[in-house]
Amino acid sequence: MTDPFFALHSGLDREGPGEPADVAWAAATAELAQDARICDAGCGAGADVPALLTAAPQGHVTAVDNHKPFVDDVLARFGDDPRVTAYAGDMIKLKGPFDFIWCAGAIYFVGIEKALNCWRPALAKGGAVAFSEPCLFGADPSDQARAFWSGYERLTDVAGIAAQVEEAGYTLLGTRRLSDAAWEAYYGPLQARLDTLRAGAATELAKVLDEAAAEIAHWRAVKDETGYLLCVARPA
Repeated sequence: MTDPFFALHSGLDREGPGEPADVAWAAATAELAQDARICDAGCGAGADVPALLTAAPQGHVTAVDNHKPFVDDVLARFGDDPRVTAYAGDMIKLKGPFDFIWCAGAIYFVGIEKALNCWRPALAKGGAVAFSEPCLFGADPSDQARAFWSGYERLTDVAGIAAQVEEAGYTLLGTRRLSDAAWEAYYGPLQARLDTLRAGAATELAKVLDEAAAEIAHWRAVKDETGYLLCVARPA
């Protein structure tokens, strides 16, 4: 039986918010070389691989995700490109060396400090990490904005994220708030998929569809107060 969550998400280009401009900004901030060795940690279906290859056209991207069907999607899309390798595994246990570790919307599974400390040995000299983390914006975010992250214990603001990066022994090179367009690049196709699946959906799938629709509506209601902060950091 197909897992209802993956019935909704399978085949989508994106598994989280993002746009090529985010990758371009992070690569420029890290002063990424054209032949950089890159890891896409928690790659999903590989939505960011084209932008990573654009940032380092003579480089190589190693895409890692613990969900094998996502890795299969990456291989189906990029398996003929010698610049791309993909495997199913733990994104924290990277061997490297990598000049750049890109982690879009997945570092929250383990926490900033743990991830940065685990990735330090996998970074080449001068290497950098780019990651996006849930973040509260503004002086007094509402309870509704906080609730969007469903009780995420490490939820904090820009200063709080910077403090975690510093505590891990990294220097924060720059931050960038993900745009509404980046979120809609994820939620637009997701909305279209759930609309397609709605007719005749069994009980378990219908529940997942309802939860996804509620999430989309919730974000649109609080998007001025919360979202993802994209950070680029290098070991100090």
